[in-house]
Amino acid sequence: MLNLSKPQEFIKPEANCLASYVLEMLTAIDVEQLQPSFAHLPADPYLEGGYRFRRLSHFKIDGDRLIQQPHRRLFQSRQYNPLLGDVVREYAELEDELIQQEVFQRLVWEFYQFCQLCSPYKEIGVHQIRTVASAQKMGNPAPEGIHRDGVDLVGIFSVDRHDIDGAETHLYPSKEGKQPVLSKVLYPGEFLVFKDDQYFHYTSPVKAIGFGQGTRDVFVLTCPGLFPPNEE
Repeated sequence: MLNLSKPQEFIKPEANCLASYVLEMLTAIDVEQLQPSFAHLPADPYLEGGYRFRRLSHFKIDGDRLIQQPHRRLFQSRQYNPLLGDVVREYAELEDELIQQEVFQRLVWEFYQFCQLCSPYKEIGVHQIRTVASAQKMGNPAPEGIHRDGVDLVGIFSVDRHDIDGAETHLYPSKEGKQPVLSKVLYPGEFLVFKDDQYFHYTSPVKAIGFGQGTRDVFVLTCPGLFPPNEE
């Protein structure tokens, strides 16, 4: 249980839910403080190729307190994820050192302001994801293709891009992927928030620049989380 930092610039005005997507630069969050924790991510065991690394934790907001929830598994139906749908997945929790950081708590609070406008849920899933690429192999941030997640709200916060090209995020009004309403490379500090039932989303493959390894580090936040039916 942690006390959330709530500086005035993170308080959203009273308004209805998002009419469209929101793209903002969170200048109050120092991404350099978040970057080291991505080096400690375990490999995602559910994907072949060894190009994705991931952790997952869930939090609830109670007043000004951020409360980490007991360990929960991840589940999406095949309706939303044709690649790993109907598979119960288990990932390690975010590291305690990261959760204790004020900049991390600020990010969760920022996303929660949108959740209050667009969702009855007070529970947030936070996915910490690194996608890697090399000269021999591209990384794929969205191997399931153009998709929805099956939640109320999705947020993608860019923490770092190192020696990569590509990884352009798209929002589409339909699954056919025609005429995207947004096509944008998210640079460190940029935060994209959108209603999951309004847009399908996709991020293009990550390509390494040069002969070394390239990395893309993001937090993906959802409201609510995604749990197996018998664990909700």
